[in-house]
Amino acid sequence: MKNKVLFLSEGNYSIHKFLLEAGLDVDYSSNPVSDLARYDLVLSFGYRHLIPKSVLGTAKREPINLHISFLPFNRGAHPNFWAHYDGTPSGVSIHLMDSGIDTGRIIIQKQVFFLPTQVTFRQRYDFLIFSIENLFKDNFFKIINNDFKTFDQRGAGSFHLKSDLPSEFKGWDSIVELEIKRLKSLLK
Repeated sequence: MKNKVLFLSEGNYSIHKFLLEAGLDVDYSSNPVSDLARYDLVLSFGYRHLIPKSVLGTAKREPINLHISFLPFNRGAHPNFWAHYDGTPSGVSIHLMDSGIDTGRIIIQKQVFFLPTQVTFRQRYDFLIFSIENLFKDNFFKIINNDFKTFDQRGAGSFHLKSDLPSEFKGWDSIVELEIKRLKSLLK
């Protein structure tokens, strides 16, 4: 019998295709969910809905989220921007979901360092997506078989809402170092 997986996402990520090619029975949803009981595994990546604790409790096992930050830094929205703006580490994290936003126990994470040619926010975002998809694929069997140890997030970290992004931000194709310098100069 195939594992029944719910992939919660609002993006077109290669993980969805990877799960199908691995022979899993995959449902995809970008909508809010109310019951997770029929799934052997629930994966979230780029999903913008908070799942209430009562719904999380219907899952057969703790759902898993993929987040493009080095948790506990930059929970919430636009983690790539905030890592550069706040001077916190860039990275990717796969963690258990709890009732908070990106606060669950870590399964695996990796700090990411960008290539000298990756100068725009978009280029760095694309590299973070590539990095987390590969981290998931490299650890797929451990994740699907629930064969991993977790650890608590270390430290207070940071959290940002979508509305926290500065209104003066010139956009994702701007050069990271120049744009951060410009935005910070506006605060003086």
